[in-house]
Amino acid sequence: MPGKSLRLTPLAVMVLALLREGDMHPYEMARTLKQRRNDRMVPITNGTLYHTVARLQDAELVREVGVDREGNRPERTTYTLTDAGRDAVVAWVRAELPQNTRPAQFRVALAEAHNLDRAEAVELLSQRRDALIADLDGHHAGLAGAAERDTPPQFLIEIDRQAELIETDLRWTRRLLTHLGDPNYLWGVDARFPSSHHPESKDATS
Repeated sequence: MPGKSLRLTPLAVMVLALLREGDMHPYEMARTLKQRRNDRMVPITNGTLYHTVARLQDAELVREVGVDREGNRPERTTYTLTDAGRDAVVAWVRAELPQNTRPAQFRVALAEAHNLDRAEAVELLSQRRDALIADLDGHHAGLAGAAERDTPPQFLIEIDRQAELIETDLRWTRRLLTHLGDPNYLWGVDARFPSSHHPESKDATS
């Protein structure tokens, strides 16, 4: 069990998920996350990343496995994922993936959903689909009620926009569930990248 309880931030989850792919030092973590454009979801600076890694180590979700030095560069500590860290990624994604009220967390959960097996991902996304349907019905009912009361449209602009966003999200979620129902749709930690397209390969990084 971890030595200290830690409430994971989205950046912490991305770091843990990255370490599932192999041991890394923080500089490599930052470079890889930015190469994959994960900074679209969460701001990534060297300061916040090093602080996050330190907190993860304190919570015994990662641990040091070596220190390297190249030339005059500062020492770089390499970290590995502990069993508790591996479990923490899955637990966080499992909790956030079915949610439809925390968009920032959902984006990260979706990006890391491949850490779950296909059946569980389908189940959790189906729960989110049902929540979106209920939310959309509520917005439509509210708009219909407002129309019956002759509410001026200017007071309904935000509600109308939100209904459109939910409808788009729902349509996209249904499409993803259709993809996941196809056994030819690659899924899972062992199918992230075909060998010729792995981010560590020469072609992918050149």
